[in-house]
Amino acid sequence: MELKKKILLLSFAGLFVLMQVIPNGRSNPPAKGAIKLPKNVEVIFKKACYDCHSNETRWPWYSYIAPISWWVIYDVNEGREELNFSTWKQLSPKKQKKLIEECWEEVEKAHMPLKAYIWTHPEAKLTQKEKDIIKAWATTKH
Repeated sequence: MELKKKILLLSFAGLFVLMQVIPNGRSNPPAKGAIKLPKNVEVIFKKACYDCHSNETRWPWYSYIAPISWWVIYDVNEGREELNFSTWKQLSPKKQKKLIEECWEEVEKAHMPLKAYIWTHPEAKLTQKEKDIIKAWATTKH
């Protein structure tokens, strides 16, 4: 191997190692006023929603390897910012009602769970029966 290729390869290897020591924002803060859900809805949400929309994130092995970890952490932080089931009771009833409606809209339009999430978590793909359960929950009076 010529010298330039060896230097380039070592540079990339060194950069990869250096990326691993950059601090990240991976966390699971304590729940403060978690949502109370019917058991059938809770089971669905825990398998398809909680990794990004709660403080109960299961951090898979690849979430510890930069630069993939940066993408995963970003998605979780964005998801929690939009909707966090672990801090549900801190929201006004009006905001809760709006978020419940938005939950169903996102599921109905197949925007949630994210396709990238389903690629790595195929169990999160919602069946029609699970969508029907979410719809029934979301369209009842809360």
